[in-house]
Amino acid sequence: MRFPSSFLDEIRDRVPISAVIGQRVTWDRKKTNVTRADYWACCPFHGEKSPSFHCEDRKGRYHCFGCGVSGDHFRFLTDLDGMSFPEAVQRIADMAGVPMPAMDPQAEKREEKRRTLIDVMELAASFFQDRLQTSEGAKARAYLRERGLSARTIDTFRLGYAPESRNALKEFLASKGVEKQEIEACGLVVHGPDIAVSYDRFRDRIMFPILSSREKVIAFGGRAMRPDALAKYLNSNETELFHKGNVLFNFARARRALSGADGAGTVIAVEGYMDVIALSQAGVENAVAPLGTALTENQLQLLWRMTSEPVLCFDGDSAGQRAAERAAGVALPLLKPGHSLKFAYLPEGKDPDDLVREGGRQAFDQILRQARPLADTVFEREVGNDDNATPERRAAIEARINTLVQTIGDENVRRHYQQDFRNRLFQRFRGGGSRGGGNFRPKQGQGRGYGAQQGGGFSASERLSRSPLASFRPVGASLSFRECQLVFCLLTHPELAREDFDSIASLSFDAAEMRALWPVFLAEASRPDAGRERIRQKLEDAGFGPLVQQLQSHVSRNVSWIAGPDTALEDVREVYRQALSLHNRARSLARQKGDLEREIGEATEEGNLALLEELMPALVSVQNEINRIDNQEAEIDGFGLMSGRAGRSGAAG
Repeated sequence: MRFPSSFLDEIRDRVPISAVIGQRVTWDRKKTNVTRADYWACCPFHGEKSPSFHCEDRKGRYHCFGCGVSGDHFRFLTDLDGMSFPEAVQRIADMAGVPMPAMDPQAEKREEKRRTLIDVMELAASFFQDRLQTSEGAKARAYLRERGLSARTIDTFRLGYAPESRNALKEFLASKGVEKQEIEACGLVVHGPDIAVSYDRFRDRIMFPILSSREKVIAFGGRAMRPDALAKYLNSNETELFHKGNVLFNFARARRALSGADGAGTVIAVEGYMDVIALSQAGVENAVAPLGTALTENQLQLLWRMTSEPVLCFDGDSAGQRAAERAAGVALPLLKPGHSLKFAYLPEGKDPDDLVREGGRQAFDQILRQARPLADTVFEREVGNDDNATPERRAAIEARINTLVQTIGDENVRRHYQQDFRNRLFQRFRGGGSRGGGNFRPKQGQGRGYGAQQGGGFSASERLSRSPLASFRPVGASLSFRECQLVFCLLTHPELAREDFDSIASLSFDAAEMRALWPVFLAEASRPDAGRERIRQKLEDAGFGPLVQQLQSHVSRNVSWIAGPDTALEDVREVYRQALSLHNRARSLARQKGDLEREIGEATEEGNLALLEELMPALVSVQNEINRIDNQEAEIDGFGLMSGRAGRSGAAG
């Protein structure tokens, strides 16, 4: 069975080769450098005592310096495990969460078409390069010289010029035998049912070829030469080859720079083409840029594929601050152990091009040395310089920070952010401890509930036990166990609601019964003297007694220890935080899934196959994340050691 090269490239790019090989070897701790995605082990193909087997995620290759074997993801599985090539492809596709393509004559034709379109784009790139050197390109050459670009840099990035003509490129391609449909499919001309004669999309512009991860020309960016042009920068439209949100300018070169002999420490994301090119000329070859839009999730994943902690470089003005905030919002839900970001800010009114022209590479390196972690950026943005805030202001700050932290998808990262920000808030507003450190200690008795055992100094990780209990247990016509557990924790321990009242007040539920109960609970829980018995009585008076009894029954049947009279507050707090995080994330994913399904329905009606091919993997990814959360939820009932819970005793299967 033959697979499209685009499909093989996609699953290879999605799965680090270390994840494939790491299932069969143990990495050497001394020689392995995880931050550079550089791994060493004893070779699984021949017996040896010292590690000579090497693999790099950035290259997607392995090589043994002892026996000489080398290859990629698929070669490793076929050579070591004896799989057939289709079996190896299936294994990597499963790890990537990508469905296998149904290879049919139509799929073969699409792959052939894709190869043809790449050939057409290469012809266009050569045309633009040639025109830059003609008399037509004199003005463009003068502009590039004014920007300080050398002939070598212009040649390295294959810069070109689109002449001020409606059909120069179209006629050139036609003379090479390229058909009208292929020119249109590449996005090189503007066409449509209301346009009698198609015309060149790029006219009187300096041209920047945009390359794929395999260094094939897939699109162009054009910088207008006329000051009155409607768009200063113009990108290719979406095509079979090019999806703007999935591409970074200079990705392939930056990745190569990271894996070279003098490999750079990280990758730097700057604003535009000229910033990347100017930095490269100054010796900073590990810079990339999004294509005129805010950083997308897919572009962030590309950055993380190259390095564990990329640096996002923004202008120091208000627009740069807003761009940093948007990037932080994109990054938080995607964080996972070992993957984060740093933020660097340029002097106001300066871009990287200005900086290196005036001060050389040293000036830019100084900016990078001042880059700050994502956690610092988020915290300082929310707290600012308001060290003397009122209690109400402090509560609002804490609520905003908690809301942001709840968007983090990975539970371990989320827990560490919660602890870090808790410590920072304590240090900022109450004094004592060190910023970002672990010196905060609760007051005597804090964090314990009714009948809590003394001397039970278990850590959160020690209180966690695994459970195969089903994660999403329906408990009625419209109630889910997820919502029952979350609400029951707050009913039995209303102090949890007062700790984070703003976040609690904004909760929404799927079940109509919960939505009806919620305002009554909030009104009573907001009172500083409200205890569990008083709240329960108020709910019964309002007619919610049977619902409260139903909640208790469902939660007790599945997680019996949580309803006991001696349940420790610390245990319930852990359950509540986990349930709240999963609840918020699940609802966000449900909204994303609904939006994607609606867009897929519209694209199906319109017959937009290109859009469908883009949306379907996104839907699969969201569904996989929903499944992951449902599986993760099964672990929540494992807390409770301080309340006398041991393993799964008392939990209903």
